[in-house]
Amino acid sequence: MSIFGSMKTAVSGMNAQANRLSTVADNIANVNTTGYKAVSTSFSTLVLPSSGGNYNSGGVQTSVRQAVSDQGDISYTTSTTDLAISGDGFFIVQGADGTPVLTRAGDFQKDDEGNLVNAAGFQLMGYSYDAGSPAVVVNGFDGLVPVNVNQEGLTAIASTSGIFKGNLDSGANIAPVAPATLPSDNGATGTTTTDTKKFSMVAYDSLGNKVMYDFYFTKTSVAATPPPAPPAVNSSWEVAIFRNADAAAGGTTSFPYTSAAVATTQLDFDSTGKITNSTGSATIVDPVTGLSIDMDLSGFTQLGAAFSGTGTPNGQAASPVKDVTIDGDGIVYAKYEDGSTKPLYRIPLANVASPDKLTLMSGNVYSANGQSGVTVTGFPQTNGLGTIKSGALEGSNVDLAGELTEMIESQRSYTANSKVFQTGSDIMDVLVNLKR
Repeated sequence: MSIFGSMKTAVSGMNAQANRLSTVADNIANVNTTGYKAVSTSFSTLVLPSSGGNYNSGGVQTSVRQAVSDQGDISYTTSTTDLAISGDGFFIVQGADGTPVLTRAGDFQKDDEGNLVNAAGFQLMGYSYDAGSPAVVVNGFDGLVPVNVNQEGLTAIASTSGIFKGNLDSGANIAPVAPATLPSDNGATGTTTTDTKKFSMVAYDSLGNKVMYDFYFTKTSVAATPPPAPPAVNSSWEVAIFRNADAAAGGTTSFPYTSAAVATTQLDFDSTGKITNSTGSATIVDPVTGLSIDMDLSGFTQLGAAFSGTGTPNGQAASPVKDVTIDGDGIVYAKYEDGSTKPLYRIPLANVASPDKLTLMSGNVYSANGQSGVTVTGFPQTNGLGTIKSGALEGSNVDLAGELTEMIESQRSYTANSKVFQTGSDIMDVLVNLKR
């Protein structure tokens, strides 16, 4: 056995425990760092060849392991821009150099330009709704832009589509088919049957002004008894739509309107009260506001119940932004003072095959490498990715009690290795003193 060998082995043991103590120090220092993932030290032996009764001591080497895939505790906050991920995945952020990286630190706040930036200065990235509903780029970061929640001033959105649904009473009488008697004829007498039903719906023009439309539903035909088997047409209804502002006496009464119907269509129902495939839509063409609104009427039924109807057009009145909200699917909404919402961005998540092998960088961010696997991007709650929780933060996954225990063990082991080195040094002194 070599005395020098045992001393070198002791030195490698002290170095290994020093590395272990370094990871413990990092974990304790970051015990309150949002989204921090604990690191630990693993040991492996270094063996030198030995022969006969002569043993050559080897040593020990260390490698650092990351617990990136371990979920930290989630706690709720009062800020809607604080985000936590429940499940797998990482936020995509970028630093000052514009390079996209990954993080679990979701303590985002608005900077002076309105961009969401976390405590380490990284900007949150997402897909904008400016060009419509975004699609994710699964194998890259193309199309991502900084999420900006500055929404100043008033915003108005013109109506372009809507849904009108309800029930038409199957017991309604058929209107007499004579000149100027159906609503679409816009005659002085207007509707001649008390079973014609009128509903109204509010839409919005390009300036955010409210525009009201009157919908008239009148039964115009019914099949002979017994009714045919579906999907044959059993009865038909005329739908006539007018501008409410053009109604007689300034909108206090109905017919005659000062302008023709802005849309007419026919709804055909089978013997089960369902709309047949050939009907169920109408397009409002407003000559005054220039609006073109595609109305989906396919949700109407014709059953033996009272008339009912409800309309939900898109568009928005001129209204200031009151708040910004983020849902579990990662959609960032502007919430307006009138209660309406508008999607601004959609926040994606990214993941790799082996998160624990990611390269750790300053700022509690990670980058992919050959060992972690390529980055795959997707929207929250799809392809195994987790859910985004607004108004919450993920804490570090450091077990403080365990780290203190590791620190004590590391100290004891370092001391024991130093004793081996000291003993080897004492033996060397004995050998040197033999010369004297």
